[in-house]
Amino acid sequence: MGYQVLARKYRPQRFADVAGQDHVTHTLLNALNQNRIAHGYIFSGHRGIGKTTIARILAMAVNCRTEVGSPARPTPEPCGTCDSCTEIRQGGAVDVIEIDAATNRGIDEIRELREAARYSPARDRYKIYILDEAHQITDAAFNALLKTLEEPPAHIIFMMATTQPEDIPQTIRSRCQHFSFHAVKFDDILAQLKTIAAQEQVEAEEGALALLAEAGDGSMRDALSIMDQAIASAPVENGRPVLSAGQIRDLMGSVPNTVFEHIMEAVAAGQSAALMEQLNVLVNAGHNPSSLARQLVRYLRNALMAKLGGEHTELLQISADERARAARTAMLYTEEEMTRNLQIVLRTFDDLNYRQEQRFHLELGLLKLIHAQRLLPIEELLSSVAAGSGARSTAAPAAPRAPASAPRHTSTAAPVAPPASPSISPFASAAENRGSSAGPGQSAAPSPAVQQERSSPSPVPVASPEASGSPVREATPFPAVGFASATPLTEGSLAKAPEAAPGLSAAPDADSLRNAVVSALASAGHSSASQLLGSGGWTLDGSSLRIEVANLSKKMLGLTVNAAAEKIIRQELQRLGAPTRFLVVPGAGTASSAQVIAAPPAGSIQQEALAHPLVQRAKEIFKAEVRSIVDLRQK
Repeated sequence: MGYQVLARKYRPQRFADVAGQDHVTHTLLNALNQNRIAHGYIFSGHRGIGKTTIARILAMAVNCRTEVGSPARPTPEPCGTCDSCTEIRQGGAVDVIEIDAATNRGIDEIRELREAARYSPARDRYKIYILDEAHQITDAAFNALLKTLEEPPAHIIFMMATTQPEDIPQTIRSRCQHFSFHAVKFDDILAQLKTIAAQEQVEAEEGALALLAEAGDGSMRDALSIMDQAIASAPVENGRPVLSAGQIRDLMGSVPNTVFEHIMEAVAAGQSAALMEQLNVLVNAGHNPSSLARQLVRYLRNALMAKLGGEHTELLQISADERARAARTAMLYTEEEMTRNLQIVLRTFDDLNYRQEQRFHLELGLLKLIHAQRLLPIEELLSSVAAGSGARSTAAPAAPRAPASAPRHTSTAAPVAPPASPSISPFASAAENRGSSAGPGQSAAPSPAVQQERSSPSPVPVASPEASGSPVREATPFPAVGFASATPLTEGSLAKAPEAAPGLSAAPDADSLRNAVVSALASAGHSSASQLLGSGGWTLDGSSLRIEVANLSKKMLGLTVNAAAEKIIRQELQRLGAPTRFLVVPGAGTASSAQVIAAPPAGSIQQEALAHPLVQRAKEIFKAEVRSIVDLRQK
């Protein structure tokens, strides 16, 4: 027998060999065990996931001559050795007819099928018709089959495989059992590829097989077809083909995701020239702009999923290395920025399908990513408008701004009565967390009153909210659903550390960075993160910053150093001219978990709450600690 491609050679012959379709195989095995065989089945789903394969296995199971429960067939699985199983596997069974419905779709062919269905099977128990691509049968042909399918002879079973079940008339679907197949998971495809590589005596790198599994995109047959092609083009060493990741990329014409990581680092750093140079290298190497945009869309999608669910989420069907890379890119942006970037690249990819100069449109789309980083959130604009209108309502003359060394929350000018109805925006805290208005030497998170003073075109001293007794409502940040730590940039990365801010040292040391970041976190109300990072070990290594903190669990570390705290840290590092890429790791700090909690002031509501017997009892029962206390009483 001649050479067989891998997709045919390793086609499953038992229900247990089918990967990723347990919900279908278990149901069919139970039906066989109870002898509840339906007269019509519809198998629908993605291409290359086992629809026709399971139809053949079911045909072998119902026509198998070996009795269930015998040593040769202890379960309803087909024995695979009898004449019926052998003929069905080889495609030569008289009573199992496979019809390509894409070419035999007319009413005449269906009439012939209906006439032949009246006769009993020649040898086997059932006469089985397997209609592949059944959705291409015409409506008239389906109507001709309708009565036979509704009241078929006892020896007839219809099995229809389709990728578009919605195109099958509802009258046909209501008379059949419908099984919806799932796309095969990345891990299942990778495990199958490893098994086949071992049986074929192919030396394959882990990264190469991961690329093949990812290229399959949920289809086992597609992955095996690409693997067949890769083996044919692979170099042979000691009589065995050798598959490498670089060879697979060259074969598929894809770009390493490291390139897209560098591209997104350049976007985060606002380096337009470096971004265009990298794109020029890719286009000159022969990569198609449309293919580059498609791969960038997939990479940004993975980075967004890593931002939402963390590095180890089930939403990522990629290898461990690619998960870590997606998590590093996710650390550079907020969830809103990641969503906006993905939308821009998706629109660019759509434009490339009907544009003449694809390269120019791809360059324009990448520049839009950089320009989008300069957009201000709507809450910050609303906060500025509200604060400015409140400041203009005061009739006092403008006073000079307090020097940077003076405390921001104290007034140094003559007392001025606050407005009758102070306008404090509920978005003020979000604007403060961004620290967009903080200049050199100033705190990145002043009080809401100072935010109002800073946003006003005519600054005037304003009494602090604590003095006036007016409650200040702080905006709640978005919940942090995952915590992914950044890692140092690799050599040759496009993203470079921003230049030092005017008036600051060009090369700040670790201690100065620690003091500035801890102060900024404390000013913004992140006392737990401030104490945790302040007691940790800081190491500055060129393009990255490593912070070793107390031995906390990953979940507790993510709650303490959440997304809002990460943003403040990054902005403060950028203001000081330090690398904005940092890594927070547990296990080597000097603080214990008990030291992370800030000691409440004497006589405060925090101290009263912590001393309450119910709170103490809850801490003992749940082995927990109080992270924050909010006073919700009416003042």
